[in-house]
Amino acid sequence: MAKIPYIESEECLACGSCVDVCPDVFQMNKTLGFAEVVNPQGAGEDEIQEAIDMCPAQCIHWKEE
Repeated sequence: MAKIPYIESEECLACGSCVDVCPDVFQMNKTLGFAEVVNPQGAGEDEIQEAIDMCPAQCIHWKEE
């Protein structure tokens, strides 16, 4: 099974660090005020893991697809 990233939106600080690291995977939803996953396969697992590790709120996680 493949792993895909997801964001716990209620925990997101809207800092944009995930978007900076993986703009093809994450984007800021300015209307709702948090980041969201727009393309879970938009980058490799290593790059997505870097975004997860850089998140100050630690609200990005892996789940099985």
